[in-house]
Amino acid sequence: MTAPSNVDPATGHSGSDVVHWLLNETRDQRFIDNLFAELCVRLQRAGIPVKRASLHLLIQHPQWLGARVLWVNGMQEATITRVDYDVQQRPEYIGSPVAELQGGAIEVRENLERDPAQGRQHGVYRELRAQGLTDYVAWPMLHTLGKRHAVAFSTNRPGGFEDSHIAFLRNLLPLLALVSEIRMKNRLARTLLETYVGSHAGEMILAGATRRGSGTTVHAAIVICDLRDFTKISDNWPRDDVIDLLNDYFDALSEPILRHGGEILKFMGDGLLAIFPLSEPKACANLLHAVTEARQALAALNDKNSLAGGAPLRYGIGVHVGDVMYGNIGSRSRLDFTVIGPAVNMASRLEALTKQLGKPVLLSRAFADLVSGEFKLEHVGEHQVRGFAEPIELFAFHG
Repeated sequence: MTAPSNVDPATGHSGSDVVHWLLNETRDQRFIDNLFAELCVRLQRAGIPVKRASLHLLIQHPQWLGARVLWVNGMQEATITRVDYDVQQRPEYIGSPVAELQGGAIEVRENLERDPAQGRQHGVYRELRAQGLTDYVAWPMLHTLGKRHAVAFSTNRPGGFEDSHIAFLRNLLPLLALVSEIRMKNRLARTLLETYVGSHAGEMILAGATRRGSGTTVHAAIVICDLRDFTKISDNWPRDDVIDLLNDYFDALSEPILRHGGEILKFMGDGLLAIFPLSEPKACANLLHAVTEARQALAALNDKNSLAGGAPLRYGIGVHVGDVMYGNIGSRSRLDFTVIGPAVNMASRLEALTKQLGKPVLLSRAFADLVSGEFKLEHVGEHQVRGFAEPIELFAFHG
């Protein structure tokens, strides 16, 4: 690898120090933003006059297309900005260096000292000139399977980067791509697990809980919600409208649950299963606060749908508390990380009873006892629950 021609006289560091550090001393650094910030500082110590640098990463996330990691001279930590999926239709992307690189360019170089009228016309170059920067260079950063990201460096050195600086940075790209891909794969694995099984279950799986039958007993409050008349809706509505409706419905339920410390374990067609572990002292109260906010969100969704001529969504919510087995269940090659046990069955049965009793939210006596005095509950008597020998005392919650 070509080293820069100059060695920083104050520190004695050279480009080979940067290469050695990337190869041998970054294995314990989990996060790409921290690694990138330290890289930029080490480049400066090695005599590369970097004053601003950025990584532009495409990520597999349900909400975000990508992220920008930005370092500016003097910063000990880089900043991360998430990028929406619709960015490619916005002026900040169209005609930008990143757009050029994603379009196939192998390098974008801009002399920021020359007359702006003679250079590329984009807001990012005006921003860089306003910051006193003199030169800008960006390259694609290539990961496996054709994944294409971007990295950019700027300087305020009069005359811009020297040829040796550019050569060193260009030659550093394969190594930066390697160490960045490792961090991105780790983050991707975590993101996918959080997306599909939840944050707590994802942590357990990453920690090694992948053997069939492995798990633990958790004392938790369980909430199960189900949408009424979904078969009729799915049979009569256009497919895309059904998907949009379900997404809005699950947003209304999920966001309050997550905000109040619950863990969503499963979406079951038009149903949802979540738990609030009782290791959190206020778990049961948090569950009811989440139910209250979810019902308010569902009411707002119904108001919006009614303006479009849609029928109101009706639902049932069953809540119970007890010990659940939390872990891996399934076939040898296909596992599901979920909860099972009589307490889960009871919550499911209570959800089914909401339709029969005309009460959208039903709580078991065992759960109600844990929130008595904090919330107004309606006693609805004892009722036979399918699969359980003794009648169960129930309470309705109106939020």
